Amino acid sequence: MKKFQTLLYYCYSYIAEAEQFAADHLTFCKSLGLVGRIIVANEGLNGTVSGTKEACEAYMSAIKADERFAKTDFKIDEVDEPSFIKMHCRYKAEIVHSGLRDTSIINPNERTGKHLEPADFQKMIDDEDVVILDVRSNYEHNLGKFKNAVTLDIENFRDFPDKINELAQYKDKKVLTYCTGGIKCEKASALLLHHGFNDVYQLHGGIIKYGKEVGGEDFEGKCYVFDNRIAVDVNSVNPSIVSKCFNCGTVTPKMINCANPECNEHITQCDACGEELQGCCSTACTTNPRKRAYDGTGYYVKVPQPVNVASK
Repeated sequence: MKKFQTLLYYCYSYIAEAEQFAADHLTFCKSLGLVGRIIVANEGLNGTVSGTKEACEAYMSAIKADERFAKTDFKIDEVDEPSFIKMHCRYKAEIVHSGLRDTSIINPNERTGKHLEPADFQKMIDDEDVVILDVRSNYEHNLGKFKNAVTLDIENFRDFPDKINELAQYKDKKVLTYCTGGIKCEKASALLLHHGFNDVYQLHGGIIKYGKEVGGEDFEGKCYVFDNRIAVDVNSVNPSIVSKCFNCGTVTPKMINCANPECNEHITQCDACGEELQGCCSTACTTNPRKRAYDGTGYYVKVPQPVNVASK
């Protein structure tokens, strides 16, 4: 039996004095012995935390006891060890960076795509009048995606609004959006509705919940996650590997961050190229004097960078 859990969750719910809430919440999480990464904004919470089962249960109980977050849906993974090393809780303008901050236009608590439970999503994905839309970034859908999904050439979710015109051809279709845990779809589906898409849905709980509840059928490859696991399995029904090594083209499910911190590119890389390039995406990156030591995982703990005094 595994000793630890990792919780993935979000909740759009207004938080007054959110910056102070973030500071207090960090103290609370540390008191439970949790590690992870939480973003707090006036619009709500977005987090992944990890710790003992007892600590995670205490955390979930505390969140749901707060009426602002009572509707929070936690995705729970059993893990061999905590999925982070440190605990961070930071205040930001949005809980997922999209640039869509005008609540008179985009407000997930008022208007968003119809939520589909995983079993319902599964029943609809092969319908002729359906388009499955992946709203994640390139490096995420390169690692894994739903069969026949439409993907967008975006480096970050904040680029999504610029792609709306490319999707206009699907206005008369049922558009089923999905992402890792559901948070991006709340705003992506709301933006599609704002631009005249009439029949918009979103996968409730995202890829992670889909894998847990219906076995992940027809999700090809692995799912990128924002912790030191980097990638997790989703499909236990008809699994496949679709990602290829950035350097040699060999099929591989492994994703890393380039060992050069000034690059830090997310890439899929086979073990052979990882060893040859010391965890870097290119020969050029291996010569950087700040190159991090490669331990085979391709995951690096963020450390404070030196202040560039000259620029000041």
